[in-house]
Amino acid sequence: MRPAVTSALTLLLLSAPLLAMPQDSSSQAAKPTFRSAVDLVSVAAVVRDKRGRFARSLRKEDFVVQEGGARREIIEFRSDENSPVRVALLFDVSGSMRMANRLDAARQAARHLLSALRFGPVGASLVDEAAVFSFDMNLQSLQPFTANVGAIETALSRVVPYGQTSLYDAIEQTARQVAETRPADRYRRAVVVFTDGQDTSSLLKPEQVSAVASAIDVPVYVITVRTSGDKERDDARTEESQLEALARWTGGQLFVTSAPAHESVAARQIVEELRHQYVIAFSASAGAGWRALDVKTKDRDLTVRARSGYTAGTRAGS
Repeated sequence: MRPAVTSALTLLLLSAPLLAMPQDSSSQAAKPTFRSAVDLVSVAAVVRDKRGRFARSLRKEDFVVQEGGARREIIEFRSDENSPVRVALLFDVSGSMRMANRLDAARQAARHLLSALRFGPVGASLVDEAAVFSFDMNLQSLQPFTANVGAIETALSRVVPYGQTSLYDAIEQTARQVAETRPADRYRRAVVVFTDGQDTSSLLKPEQVSAVASAIDVPVYVITVRTSGDKERDDARTEESQLEALARWTGGQLFVTSAPAHESVAARQIVEELRHQYVIAFSASAGAGWRALDVKTKDRDLTVRARSGYTAGTRAGS
């Protein structure tokens, strides 16, 4: 295993979920924030009704959090649709993305997503931000997080297909970089991956990446760019199944697209989900190790999607 990937994975598997950092007194007066403490775990949850609509106006008392089957008391609770969004756009630039204009479709899907974000003047506070990464066998940062749409568009033009694919390694490394950005509690964060779903050289397995991203509460959304021929391949179905499981465990989702209209719908849904998250915090368990989580509501007609667990016993962000 490559040293850089090994150290990154070890660091993440031993780390606790990223907790909210304290804000200044003026921002604390504007909205509730989570106390900055080692003993709090925060979980972002998306709740929908039977018709797929967002369930709004829920209260702390409406939620149930279970850890390993045992109910946990919710210490802090927040729902704020005005929170800004910070999204990492991760592009597959492997050689297979040259085929059937897949990379052009991926860029267009990213532009749909950018059009749904709320950018403001450079330097303004509480506006959405995006970063651009690309990967083949290695991860490249093409544009750090910014609200400058021109800079983001310039980075998109530098996304060029090249070689083999280390899809799962790149997702793990990008999730780590998103989690390390500060201040955490001001932003609803996510990684959005644009890919054809093929992986040829990753050292990490999908379940390892799922555990890492879930532990640090960074949902991973995957937009696959397919052609009709791709859907007929048995290995394409396997790839989709692995990516769907990875996304679901982190609180994200897989979108299989084969037309511009599909890409537009997927992009809008991702941003809408990030805007309609409930953020729940509870006390972390004593002792080190992985803790499985189940977040649900008392109303059985509602469906909750959230990360699947966290790593207890270490300092947040360490």
